[in-house]
Amino acid sequence: MAQLWGGRFTKETDKLVYNFNASIAFDQKFFKQDIEGSIAHTKMLSKQGILTAAEETAILSGLEKILSDVVEGRLEITNEYEDIHSFVEANLIDRIGDTGKKLHTGRSRNDQVALDMKLYVRQETIEIRALLKELLETLIKIMEEHITTYMPGFTHLQKAQPVTLAHHVGAYFEMFKRDRLRLEDLCARMNTCPLGSGALAGTTYPLDRDYTAQLLHFDGPTINSMDSVADRDYVIELLSALSTIMMHLSRFCEEIIIWNSNEYQFVEIDDAYSTGSSIMPQKKNPDIAELVRGKTGRVYGALISILTTMKGLPLAYNKDMQEDKELTFDAIDTVKGCVALFTGMLDTLHFHKDTMQKSAMNGFTNATDAADYLVNHGVAFRDAHGIIGKLVLYCIDKKKSIDELSLEEFQQISPVFEKDIYEAVSLETCVNKRTTIGAPGPDAMREVIRLNKIYLEQS
Repeated sequence: MAQLWGGRFTKETDKLVYNFNASIAFDQKFFKQDIEGSIAHTKMLSKQGILTAAEETAILSGLEKILSDVVEGRLEITNEYEDIHSFVEANLIDRIGDTGKKLHTGRSRNDQVALDMKLYVRQETIEIRALLKELLETLIKIMEEHITTYMPGFTHLQKAQPVTLAHHVGAYFEMFKRDRLRLEDLCARMNTCPLGSGALAGTTYPLDRDYTAQLLHFDGPTINSMDSVADRDYVIELLSALSTIMMHLSRFCEEIIIWNSNEYQFVEIDDAYSTGSSIMPQKKNPDIAELVRGKTGRVYGALISILTTMKGLPLAYNKDMQEDKELTFDAIDTVKGCVALFTGMLDTLHFHKDTMQKSAMNGFTNATDAADYLVNHGVAFRDAHGIIGKLVLYCIDKKKSIDELSLEEFQQISPVFEKDIYEAVSLETCVNKRTTIGAPGPDAMREVIRLNKIYLEQS
């Protein structure tokens, strides 16, 4: 059992206790960050005269060789080490001798792991933002292609008013754009360097924490050493943001699953993102959409787990906080996989435009516009509402859509109707006259697309 402590102890740690306490099985995931932090710490120690130039050279050379050996598969990270910090330091000492023992000067594993976790979260957040940008670019492409693809808009899963596919997809663009902004905000707030905080009370060595922060591309050092090692707010914020991303993906997946059903037939999912049935040869199942929807609960679980872990911890560091890693790593990997797969599925999705349009026409989505027609012809809105209610009831009885009625049938309900009612309730008119920003009218949609393209170009 390779561990870098033990002087205080009179006998070896029980093997079961050691295994329970060890974190190497999962914290090896940020070996690059651990070595990156150690390189910055070494340079700072040398700058401050705590290490000689020769010691700095030896340690840096040793760390860089360990990094390249791990990356290229020449050195394996094994469970004989308690954690990734022990692995790096023990291998350094094996390679360069006693000089390697000076690496840990002015540093604790508490501020070291806090640094590693921040560096890892920061890098992964950048990568998730890039994946979300690819998703947004796919959404913009769909929006541009479907400005005049009419479909029903829904409330309570009931057909409500006509919109366009561009408008519907544009709602998800706004959601995922907010997701990217949340991650950007998180990166800005967490971008302070905990290294140099020690176990909890700093150190007596003359460290230059500003220099270390600069080397690691932080805005500056953290300014309370107890908070530095006890803070996992950025993990909670990340998991909250990831949970929101998954919620948005799940909502969209739910709609695609519904649209893909025999009853709707709005879309057809590409074969590459579908599977068949082992017994029913006619089936083409939306498995990717269903799995993304299902994995949302997995990410939610990570958020609830870390909140529960942190809620009763006194200052400063406690071993409970080791539980932040596995669930965060899993949530990050889950979200990255889901965003990438969803983007591919969406990019290859085929939309049945005629079916969508017929669904809008047969669902009385133009009923509100028929009521507006009466209001514009001098009928009080409450009376107009009642008249159109009777009109819809008549259509249901006759199995007709509103625009299929004859003028005579319109006028049986209200003499106010004239020939121009047909133009007033056409899907094109219903959509096109909604011209305010944020509405589905084509001019409004083109302006939204223009603004969102600027956002993507600048981000």
